[in-house]
Amino acid sequence: MASPYLENPVDIGAQIVQRALRRERVIRDKQNPLAFSDEHLYERYRFSSEGMLYLCRLLEPHIKNPTRRSHATTVPQMICIALRFFASGTYLYEVGDAEKLSKNTVCRTIRRVVIALQRYINTFIAFPGHLPTVAIKDGFSKIAGFPRVIGAIDCMHIPISTPTKQIEADYLNRNATHSLNVQITCDHQCMITSLDARWPGSMLDTQIFEKSLCQRFQEGLFDGLLVGDRTYACQSFLMTPYPDPETKPQNDFNIALSQTRLKIDTTFAILKARFNCLRDLRVSPERASQIVGACVILHNIATIRKERVPNEYQLPPDDIDPFTQDHPTGRGVRDAITAEYFS
Repeated sequence: MASPYLENPVDIGAQIVQRALRRERVIRDKQNPLAFSDEHLYERYRFSSEGMLYLCRLLEPHIKNPTRRSHATTVPQMICIALRFFASGTYLYEVGDAEKLSKNTVCRTIRRVVIALQRYINTFIAFPGHLPTVAIKDGFSKIAGFPRVIGAIDCMHIPISTPTKQIEADYLNRNATHSLNVQITCDHQCMITSLDARWPGSMLDTQIFEKSLCQRFQEGLFDGLLVGDRTYACQSFLMTPYPDPETKPQNDFNIALSQTRLKIDTTFAILKARFNCLRDLRVSPERASQIVGACVILHNIATIRKERVPNEYQLPPDDIDPFTQDHPTGRGVRDAITAEYFS
């Protein structure tokens, strides 16, 4: 029976059980949020401890507070705050609650990290890619035997907050919601090789292409082909499917092109699964464009470092603009490829 005169009046048997079941306390430094397992970090931030340390070293010169007065946030804390927002897409006050910081601190920190990442946009996003062009062509060819491909292209809509009245109509897409229409190309490893996130949701995919990569291809800057869906016009440097295949070679061409082009759909799916904020950015168009750029840079860093790919991701549904009339030169190149490789 327990004695009322003991400081801890518990039967000796119960004390033995208590000691046996007591967990050893693990004291972690609150200033070092990386002192957790990779599983813990990946679930919340999408990067391993080594990956987050790399980001700390990369961004420290641009985000470090000059002093530690008033318990200013450390570089690892800033990286964690921004990554938690990118990964969860939740409200800022919820990020603040999770990281034990105020909403204003969270907002300023995310902005700081986004601007710092923008400095590296031309370092980590390069067309046709960081690998030699021959290696990229070979990588795409191994998918379905489609020749000379240096990139797959498509656009995706990123929902945003309702813009100001002066520009609201521009950002209304055909689903009557506000969005950015973001053009992306990728290589055979799902590395994003070009990004154009400037355009409102009302802009057609073909219009964006004509104002960006199309001009560089027309100048003869690249040796190779893009593959796209029927949204785009078939051109000498951009292959799209036959609209109505009439022969087996034409049908085989379409199948091979579709399997090769699937890389861009997979890239979109991984990007949105890795950074859930891209499913709904509750910010202005300008801020949304910058956040998209930051997430794409982080996606490429994660791909280069072979960080874990999200376990579950869904390919986006087909959402195709009205078909575009093919160019005669594009039809000629398409027929030549069909005759040489699929007949």
